Amino acid sequence: MRDKELYASILGIRSPWQVVSVELDLKTEEVHVLIGAEESTRFACPQCGKISPGYDTRRRAWRHLDTCQFKTILEADVPRVECSEHAILQIDVPWAEPNSGFTALMEALVIDWLREANSSAVSRRMGLTWDEVDGIMQRAVRRGLARRKIEDIRRIGVDETSFQKGHEYVTIVSNQQGGGVLHVADGRSKEALDGFWKLLSPQQLAALESVAMDMCAAFIRSTSENVPGAESKIAFDRFHVAGAINKAVNEVRKHEHKELTAQGDPTLNRTKYIWLKNPENHSETQEAMFELLKELGLKVARAWAIKETARGLWSYATRGWAKRAWTKWISWATRCRLEPMCRVARMVKNHLWGILNAIVLRVTNAGAESLNAKVQWLKYNACGFRNRERFKNAIYFHCGNLDLYPASLRATHTTS
Repeated sequence: MRDKELYASILGIRSPWQVVSVELDLKTEEVHVLIGAEESTRFACPQCGKISPGYDTRRRAWRHLDTCQFKTILEADVPRVECSEHAILQIDVPWAEPNSGFTALMEALVIDWLREANSSAVSRRMGLTWDEVDGIMQRAVRRGLARRKIEDIRRIGVDETSFQKGHEYVTIVSNQQGGGVLHVADGRSKEALDGFWKLLSPQQLAALESVAMDMCAAFIRSTSENVPGAESKIAFDRFHVAGAINKAVNEVRKHEHKELTAQGDPTLNRTKYIWLKNPENHSETQEAMFELLKELGLKVARAWAIKETARGLWSYATRGWAKRAWTKWISWATRCRLEPMCRVARMVKNHLWGILNAIVLRVTNAGAESLNAKVQWLKYNACGFRNRERFKNAIYFHCGNLDLYPASLRATHTTS
């Protein structure tokens, strides 16, 4: 098989296109494949599809998969047509996406590698610049978002994750039924979440069954204003509630430890995780020490007992019984004379309605927390991001369950 026929076959070049020439440059270690259109071919407007008269041609080049160890470059004089409706436009070519300097197969390979390694590693191994690799990721995400259809959403989670130090955050909305990330927005404000609700139709908003979140006032206000019946759908995540209670227990421990240390008593030295860990996760040494500490009448022991009681209040099946149990717990925590526990009891009291929703609906934000951990790993693996847009782009790429591949390869590179 001759070189022109070989490249026409492996590139999938079909009429009206043909391989005109193949040149090997040993000095630069490059293969240049020139592609041309058959004479008298008339092309359609890329906007409306109407056959239009030719206007001129422009030489363009695309990086393709390497031929053995040689860099392969495709070149073509791409026609521009003069459409009566859309003026002068360059036609689309079948081997590459519009506005890309890479063939579809090359982009697909880079996308596959980006799923396995960070942009810097891919750029080194593929012989591309960091910006070229990032451009491929950006185009992939734009394609995926344009193709995505937000359908049959019943349960969603809302969480924020840190972008940089200094209280820099992005808001992430995820589908708790396995749909990945649905929306990423700057900050953790009401406006950040408002942007997601605008993506949904009134019917989709009404069909939502639950919105799991922490007790962020901005998220509560946004959901209440946009989701019908939000007061029965907002569910406060048990892990955030438990985190707040744990924090209060630790405050009690630190304050008591300071008092005891001032008296020369080292009882609470190195006991932080004994009080914060669940008892079933204690080591044998921690378990033995814990049994001794519980008998000493410590303030932190009282705080721990309140914490452990709260841990068992999420198993109720009905709102009435759950409300009675939590109300009793709030009363106990409020009367314990430990200010951190009193403070967290007030917080629980003010948000009890959403806690009860979480219990009745059997909702947690564990999926969002797992997603948050993956996002933080992406940030660590990339050694940080230059700006929020690249950070958000990476979240959509890795966590959005998007169809990322060029249109000409969707049949072979996706399962949809």
